[in-house]
Amino acid sequence: MKTSTEIDSIANRTDWDRTLELVAEAGFDCWDFSLFKMGSYDWKTGERVITGHPLETRKMAIPFAEKMRKKADALGIKCNQSHAPFPVCCKEIKDLLPLALECTAIAGGEICVIHPDNNKTPEENAEMYLELLPIAHKLGVKIATENMWNWNSTCDCAAPAACSDGPSFKKHIDIVNDPYLVACVDIGHAEMKGLDTGAESMLRELGPRVKALHLHDNDKRRDLHRLPFSMDIDFVPVVRALKDIGYDGVFTLESSLRAAMEDMHTEDPLTGVKAMYAATRKLADMYEQL
Repeated sequence: MKTSTEIDSIANRTDWDRTLELVAEAGFDCWDFSLFKMGSYDWKTGERVITGHPLETRKMAIPFAEKMRKKADALGIKCNQSHAPFPVCCKEIKDLLPLALECTAIAGGEICVIHPDNNKTPEENAEMYLELLPIAHKLGVKIATENMWNWNSTCDCAAPAACSDGPSFKKHIDIVNDPYLVACVDIGHAEMKGLDTGAESMLRELGPRVKALHLHDNDKRRDLHRLPFSMDIDFVPVVRALKDIGYDGVFTLESSLRAAMEDMHTEDPLTGVKAMYAATRKLADMYEQL
């Protein structure tokens, strides 16, 4: 069972070239091409923010993805998946999704995680995915929708959103009915109080639709993206469910380097990335030992 990690939080601590070196040196087999900088978003104004990152324009994003692929190939690590920019409710960011799929293909990724619109129905979100699927088919990159959450400030906990429970998630995929639309189950999101679900039940509900993961821990209330085994999620039934449904994808971490460095009481990025790998490898080993 192979392991992978998102790279955005690592790149925030170092340069992008060094990021892949750290991922490889720590022991990861793969990397998750974080494309957030393609469409940075200001949650206060509800607008896209231009930062000057190479991913922001197709003219620069294509050679950037080619450079990352060449670097990763030299290091012996593979891009297993990517994460498109969000939220897709912002038209400027939604318009970047074809470019995200193209960059994923260039990097060698097989899956691009594209969030649904939190506040749209399965039928409404299906319109977006159906528009993107011809591009996905042409590039040979599957689209993975993900379980999301809103926030209820009154009870200070998560509130339902697109794909936030098993039936909603399942309907989002089945209504499209295309093998190129699959599920990325975010384990941390599934465990947040207020969503009337859990990671184990969600995985069992979705079954073979699950082709990608976002692994991280939390206090079962907030979306904290901490290292697995550092907080309150019980990963034993989660891994058992993955085994029972025959999950054959990659174990992909979506915890942050900052969290790992805090847990390890270190200022050294490599020490932090090694801790990220150790937690992910532990989950993969649990799966293999079942």
